[in-house]
Amino acid sequence: MTPKLTALALMLLAVPASAQELTRHTNPGSDFPILQAVEVPAGMTTVYLSGTVPSVINESADRSSVEAYGSMEEQTVSVMSRIKDQLEGLGMGVGDIVKMQAFLVAPEGEAVDFDGFMAGYTQFFGTEEQPNLPVRSAMVVEALVNPAWLVELEVTAVRPAAE
Repeated sequence: MTPKLTALALMLLAVPASAQELTRHTNPGSDFPILQAVEVPAGMTTVYLSGTVPSVINESADRSSVEAYGSMEEQTVSVMSRIKDQLEGLGMGVGDIVKMQAFLVAPEGEAVDFDGFMAGYTQFFGTEEQPNLPVRSAMVVEALVNPAWLVELEVTAVRPAAE
């Protein structure tokens, strides 16, 4: 190693871990609102949220009916609102999410409403107020615990360690 490279390496090692930031890699040539990859440097705290399901939006509907929880878009917004509240309770926000797994269900005899999912999703990611995107996997599953749930989201978020 040359003296200049050695000095540079030593300077980089001297940078406190909390000063490092996430590196978010976009998908080249795509405007689809997910990332290709996220790099999390040392010194950041990883927070794993359990799978989150929708809240009831129609109290008069049977709790085992889609009408109780709403359309795919409504359920996605409901789930993301619950995740947002959970993260805020931990002193974080939706912009701190780096990874999402989406479990999507199609009502019997229908295709999954991916457009509805994306309509709800894009209210929370890639907006002017919250431009950060996560990496994401979306899976179609036969069913969730409640037959009326069309979406369950599991997220991982990160935050800088306390200084």
